[in-house]
Amino acid sequence: MRTSTLGSQGPEVGVVGLGCMGMTWAYDLRNRDDETSVRVIREALDLGVTLIDTADVYGPYSNEEVVGAALAGPYRERAVLATKVGLVPGDGDKRVGNNGRPEHVKRSIDESLRRLGTDHVDLYQLHRVDPEVPIEETWGALAEVVAAGKARRIGLSEVTVEQIKRAQAVHPVASVQSELSLWTRDALAEVVPYTEAEGIAFLPFSPLGRGFLTGGISSVDQLPADDFRRSLPRFQQEALAANLALVEKVKEVAGRVGATPAQVALAWVLAQGRYVLPIPGTKTPRYLVDNAGAADVVLPAADLAELDALPAPTGGRY
Repeated sequence: MRTSTLGSQGPEVGVVGLGCMGMTWAYDLRNRDDETSVRVIREALDLGVTLIDTADVYGPYSNEEVVGAALAGPYRERAVLATKVGLVPGDGDKRVGNNGRPEHVKRSIDESLRRLGTDHVDLYQLHRVDPEVPIEETWGALAEVVAAGKARRIGLSEVTVEQIKRAQAVHPVASVQSELSLWTRDALAEVVPYTEAEGIAFLPFSPLGRGFLTGGISSVDQLPADDFRRSLPRFQQEALAANLALVEKVKEVAGRVGATPAQVALAWVLAQGRYVLPIPGTKTPRYLVDNAGAADVVLPAADLAELDALPAPTGGRY
């Protein structure tokens, strides 16, 4: 696979990574298959998909165990392993809560390393800024994790430029992870230009619009009963029907360039910056191969312009 670096100072990685959340959390949990997930992660490495992204809260906690099993033995040194801290299982109807307290960060890295079966992670990310804790305090604790040799570098997720700057004043920011796709472009206004200028990696999650941009979802009834997308505004039937116009344009471009819709959607994301490295999630071998193939798709300027001109989607993100 074509490679880049994790920001200007980071290690070499394949330009397409792998998000592991859906293997144990949020999507179609009735069909969870850890054995297949382990195989997908190892096949990803064989394809050059070296950036493997997980989080402690996914599962909760079991996602890191699956990733750890996949990276056992010789596989660990082939991966650039990223995990996250800062979200915790919520109470009652709340799916997740925040915890950015320094003591939580320091305790959680040890628990993550145990589940992952490694003595360090290559990237430790603050999953969300805790509104009750100054970011400087949380980021200082992550910096201590680096000083202790338990993480090589640290990153942020879903933050503003102001928050990035506040963190930078404490310790270098290696990466910023946020949603970015043809139907979620908010980060392109300020965050992506800033990260590019600063040599910070930008890691788009859900670069395929939670699967919608692949063209495989035309009705909410196609989603499993326990799939969290059923609760999202853009997947409500009326909004979903309106958003199919976006997918039709992606399919049109795919037909012209000889690629799949997923590859076109990912190629558009890759075109947004030198250090933009999407991490599409999948637990299916054939989708993994499809996603990895996006690294070889270079969209002509006219096609990029058409995709840039697509209207905003109907419905909010959450």
